[in-house]
Amino acid sequence: MIDMEIISVSIDRDTLAELDRIQEKLGFKSRSKLLRATINSLLNEYKVVDSLKGHSDSVITITYDESNKDRISAITHSFHDAVKTTVHQHHQGVCIEILMVCCDASVTKKLFSELKKDKGVRSIHCSVL
Repeated sequence: MIDMEIISVSIDRDTLAELDRIQEKLGFKSRSKLLRATINSLLNEYKVVDSLKGHSDSVITITYDESNKDRISAITHSFHDAVKTTVHQHHQGVCIEILMVCCDASVTKKLFSELKKDKGVRSIHCSVL
């Protein structure tokens, strides 16, 4: 059996309600199992991005509330040499943005990191081509 460490996490009630809804919908037996799966997903995605070397071509998909568009736009525009194509769509107050990124892997990592840590980003995914 794997030795587990106990950690404490504070989240607001709305997030907890959403977590419980997702837990039930996906059939996880406990919040802990859902959170472990979520953390593993984050770690796996990070490993893919972190392992990039040399030139990389990738697609970064972002969703964020429309109220955050100026801040997210500022981040993506600061990487204008790397972002070759942008597709942007609005859907019920949420922006969906697809970035085609072609550059040195270190730049891709920095862009992904800047977007990932921004509190306005709802979701982000990087697919390496």
